[in-house]
Amino acid sequence: MIRIGTSGFSYDDWVGPVYPADLPRREWLAYYAKEFDSVELNVTFYRVPGQKTVSGWVERTPPDFTFSVKANRELTHERGAPDWAGFRNGIGPLIDSGKLACILAQFPYSFHPNAENRLYLGRLREGLGELPVVVEFRDRAWVTDETFAQLSELSLGYCSVDEPNLQGLMPAVAKATGPLAYVRFHGRNAEKWWEHEQAWERYDYSYSADELREWVPKIRGLETESEAVLVYANNHYRGQSLDTIRKLRELLGAAR
Repeated sequence: MIRIGTSGFSYDDWVGPVYPADLPRREWLAYYAKEFDSVELNVTFYRVPGQKTVSGWVERTPPDFTFSVKANRELTHERGAPDWAGFRNGIGPLIDSGKLACILAQFPYSFHPNAENRLYLGRLREGLGELPVVVEFRDRAWVTDETFAQLSELSLGYCSVDEPNLQGLMPAVAKATGPLAYVRFHGRNAEKWWEHEQAWERYDYSYSADELREWVPKIRGLETESEAVLVYANNHYRGQSLDTIRKLRELLGAAR
């Protein structure tokens, strides 16, 4: 099974390109869910949501809709005394409703492959219990057979990424190490990746069909090696991510 969606749905610059100007903000998610069956949420990284908020996500989406949520920064960036139970409790309505697709644990560039951090991956698995978890590294030094073996042992998925071909960034390696495979399209805006005034400039990029076609055999390969593949487009500026997943959806359909 392959689920395709965008990284986020609540962007003011989507009004016009994606959402009708007169559509109330509270109806954005339901509008999005009419066409797509999954979404990745970044808001959980900045704060653990209240259960009332999360219950609202559940209620405004169809029964088969799923959410991937980014692990709170306390779990991935601060790592002092993570409140594992508090995070699990916050996303409880997603778990209870069966709408939690995955937790994305995105670590910072400073999280290098040393003994201490390898041990922390074990703490991550223990802290989140049996919940589905995928790890996104930023330091390309993690891309080794040793890492893939450890992730497999811990039943942690590996997040494959597409981003600019710049020194130090992650390579476009597709790997299945857990029950779930995961792919994120960040865009290939090399010019603005490091030098930009606004964060959105990094993700101001429109993929061509040929660029996305490179990933079709990779995604198909992940599909054969895992229970499900989650694919999200993060080039969200002015709704370009929707164009990305629509093109990719068509290419994957044509490849069957």
